[in-house]
Amino acid sequence: MTGIVGYGTYVPKYRLKIADIAEVWGKKAVEIESGLRIAEKAVPGFDEDAVTMGVEAARKAIEMAGVKPEDLQSIYFGSESHPYAVKPSSTALGEYLGVGNNYFASDLEFACKAATAGIQVTTALLQSRNINYGLVVGSDTAQGKPHDALEYTAASAACAYILGNKQSEIIANILEMSSFSSDMPDFWRRDGARYPSHFGRFSGEPAYFTHVIGEGKNLLQKSKLEPSDFAYCVFHMPNGKFPRVAAKKLGFTPEQLAPSLTVDKIGNPYTASSLMGLAAVLDIAKPKEKIFFVSYGSGAGSDGFIFQATKAILQKQKKTIPVTKQLEQKIYISYSSYLRQTHTI
Repeated sequence: MTGIVGYGTYVPKYRLKIADIAEVWGKKAVEIESGLRIAEKAVPGFDEDAVTMGVEAARKAIEMAGVKPEDLQSIYFGSESHPYAVKPSSTALGEYLGVGNNYFASDLEFACKAATAGIQVTTALLQSRNINYGLVVGSDTAQGKPHDALEYTAASAACAYILGNKQSEIIANILEMSSFSSDMPDFWRRDGARYPSHFGRFSGEPAYFTHVIGEGKNLLQKSKLEPSDFAYCVFHMPNGKFPRVAAKKLGFTPEQLAPSLTVDKIGNPYTASSLMGLAAVLDIAKPKEKIFFVSYGSGAGSDGFIFQATKAILQKQKKTIPVTKQLEQKIYISYSSYLRQTHTI
């Protein structure tokens, strides 16, 4: 059995209100906020990028796991906003953490599910006994073209997970995993393009729901479990509406979903989105409780996992600041400050 032995999250302290974006472009904030179910989003400081945020999250994961950096034998870094087009983020992270040289490393890109693909790869390495501990990071900085619909939701955050195969250290076992994939380019960014493009409203029903619901059904069928068997469910959160609809379609209750909805507070930090929701759930999960998890990445595909908390989670929960408290540590900035900090002017 393999599973999570530690996790860490990092959310930039800066927040931009959706109402401020709407005011600049002459839009009605009430309509946008009610449609997206988001009131504000987290944005990076001028000196923050996917790697710096990933370092902060990884340090917390290492502390919770109780391992040394040199114990890590693989690093998979998922992001849509790697600082360099040609230069790995994974090795930069390894250098900052002091991992050494003897580790597998790769940067992953699959829109917002890049990091969950990394969890699958790391799980395979653990099950084949090629490694004892592996680090997976999902980290992104906001990428939304000014005056585009994405500008209201594209946010910034980082999540790090350390996986292992020592049962005494695992806080959540991976019981099942599977994927649902297809070629459906609802969201893309060509090489050299500064901002991503999308099909607007057509990115919802045919893309997100096709894959998330498809993978959700796969996972339930494979595991032979029912929605009622789970304490919590977690879905990718491109906005506040989609995960709520997906949960309902699959038969989950609002109460099962509510603890994971970090999108309401920080927007959509892409590869960190579903993983941030998972961290919020792990903060409160009790031994033996099951967690239903489905990510989504445009292009398109969904990765699904079933986690089950162990008794080790109770002690390790004490080693972290809950996600809910991190989300409240914030400083509001103006739209002009946001543009300067994200280098869009």
